[in-house]
Amino acid sequence: MADEQTMDYEAEMVGTVDVPDADKLDEGRLTEWMAANVDGFAGPINMTKFKGGQSNPTYRIDTPSQSYVLRRQPFGKLLPSAHAVDREYKAMACLGPTGFPVPKAYGLCEDKDVVGSMFFIMGLADGRSLWNGSLPASDNAERTNIYNSMIDTMADLHKADVNAIGMDDFGKPTDYCARQISRWSKQYKLSETEVIPEMDALIEWLPTTIPDQHASSIVHGDYRLDNLIFCKDKPEVLAVLDWELSTLGDPIGDFSYLMLNWISPVDGRAGIGGLDHKALGIPVMEQAVERYVARTGFPVPPMDWYFSYNLFRLAGIIQGIKKRVIDGTASSAHAKKMSDRVVPLVQRSYEFAKKAGL
Repeated sequence: MADEQTMDYEAEMVGTVDVPDADKLDEGRLTEWMAANVDGFAGPINMTKFKGGQSNPTYRIDTPSQSYVLRRQPFGKLLPSAHAVDREYKAMACLGPTGFPVPKAYGLCEDKDVVGSMFFIMGLADGRSLWNGSLPASDNAERTNIYNSMIDTMADLHKADVNAIGMDDFGKPTDYCARQISRWSKQYKLSETEVIPEMDALIEWLPTTIPDQHASSIVHGDYRLDNLIFCKDKPEVLAVLDWELSTLGDPIGDFSYLMLNWISPVDGRAGIGGLDHKALGIPVMEQAVERYVARTGFPVPPMDWYFSYNLFRLAGIIQGIKKRVIDGTASSAHAKKMSDRVVPLVQRSYEFAKKAGL
């Protein structure tokens, strides 16, 4: 496999493979369940598994007349709030009827006896999976339109009326950043492996400087290029995938997470920091922020604070991986490589905090 820095993610992650023995499901029981619960379903079924590294295993189901996608929880013991396929399903089932681009939600099965875990069935979004933020196969005009569509779609998500679509119980709408900072400060301290003075300063400074939360909305939690499917024949978002981390909260926290890609190193994935955006037709950061603000009507966000916050959150997440590497419970080379990112992330977060007034 190629070095992570130059890996061709589209070749590695897009498409399907035969279902490995360890991931096989009872096709007879599944066919029965789909016949009883999925409108318009008619077997027989043929199953393959998507290649991408999702935390919730994902299968393609082809029938003579239609294709579906099954997403299930991993087998075995799970952390209480992890792998929440029922929340993913609810987000898509509520947003779909509004015209927001998500796969069609066909049914959720909470009975673990059918395939061994909770799962849901959705429609197959038959479009393009794009992984490389520089969009090497596109011309400038298409790059502009793809990025604009990505920003517009996120703005539309953040303007969705949660009460009207039945998602008012989807999470606590207020104090989102405060809760995230508290959570990741605790997690960081539990998995701390060395003293990083800048991290201690951030843990103290961030909770006292949180900007006013001007709105509460559905937040996706991991909105980036490779969690979207684009139309085959036009540069528009066809479907937003991977709603596992979605909740209610501060839309600017969500938007600034997307904007981190503009300053993150080029890695063959969503990071486009250091590229000449203007020369490539990619909206520069100011244009992207302006477009989002114009479509949502929100005030211009204090991006330096939000970048500091998002980088701090990532550092907290990756510190957990680093602790597992040191303890010997995460042995992959990829985990080791990720764990080396903690100090640079903290330093970058601290730089933005200083710009924001630390």
